[in-house]
Amino acid sequence: MSGTKEHILKKAFSLFLCKNFKEVTMKDIVNETGLSKGAFYHYFESKEKLFIEVIDSFYFDKMMIDYKKLNNDSLWNFYHDYVEQIVKSINDFREFLNYNDADSNINYITMMFDALNLFPGFQDKVKYSQREELDAWASVIKKAREAGEFSSPMSDEQIARIFIYSNDGIALYLLLNGKLNDAGSEMLNLWDNFYSELKD
Repeated sequence: MSGTKEHILKKAFSLFLCKNFKEVTMKDIVNETGLSKGAFYHYFESKEKLFIEVIDSFYFDKMMIDYKKLNNDSLWNFYHDYVEQIVKSINDFREFLNYNDADSNINYITMMFDALNLFPGFQDKVKYSQREELDAWASVIKKAREAGEFSSPMSDEQIARIFIYSNDGIALYLLLNGKLNDAGSEMLNLWDNFYSELKD
């Protein structure tokens, strides 16, 4: 990807985080990027196409966890590695965008709803990534159970869903309260206690 295109995507993402899709104008994009309209249209044929690529680039490429890189020797190692990766992703994301405005965090959620309406394949991609996430957790949990790490009457998928849904709930709660920096400690506190219950 060229430096200019990356520059446009980065600046546009910052704009879409501060405003919703409809509120961001071509004038905003031109002013923020320092490019002319002609230069912008050289890279993107419309604001819609720019928004779709922003979502694709940042949501699916930069914010997704690569589960194959997590330590799957035990459930404990896996979820601790997961939290470490989440914290790293949040920090890398903020550093990349030079973005620390907690008050604009809620707009991230608005941006996801805009994507559902404007990005034809967004929902399918989200469903696919959610399936991958569930499969990764369930696989590690199955392996841990077979190794005698814990025993529980709950199925592997039920336990996986508790980890995933609690993560989603914590993330939403902290986003709404401007406390995303607490994500790592909040998740570990909850998950360490849940893990202890599984082992009892």
